[in-house]
Amino acid sequence: MSLPAGAGGAPVTPRLAVDLVIHHPAQPGRVLVIERRNPPHGWALPGGFVDVGETTEHAAVREAREETGLEVTLETLLGVYSDPGRDPRGHTVSAVYIARGQGQARAADDAADCAWLAPDDPGQVLVFDHRRILDDYLRYRLTGDTAALHRV
Repeated sequence: MSLPAGAGGAPVTPRLAVDLVIHHPAQPGRVLVIERRNPPHGWALPGGFVDVGETTEHAAVREAREETGLEVTLETLLGVYSDPGRDPRGHTVSAVYIARGQGQARAADDAADCAWLAPDDPGQVLVFDHRRILDDYLRYRLTGDTAALHRV
């Protein structure tokens, strides 16, 4: 299968993003979620798009700081989420990191609010595929296994 060509003959590919599952010593058993300021509105894991010339790891640390005010230490890559329907704005692939936060969380930039959530709380509705990501995170906490591959 060949990719469609964009401007200058470059292939048209999905957008690249990062998301973070942030835990904090002052909030045992909880993870940070943000209320999105921009569509699609709702609660989500902190994250955003990777800038040209930036690694996904740098983007994750930057996005955490910009949206939550937290300095984070990345602990592991939970998984890569690439379902073409995961983002209503278009095909977006996200590298999802587990991170330990330091400092006081506060909503900023694209976040209207933030809150600490018990990741196993099924009542908290999340946008995108972030409930699935939290389910993978819960499995990781129990077993040490990162996100499972999705068979094609």
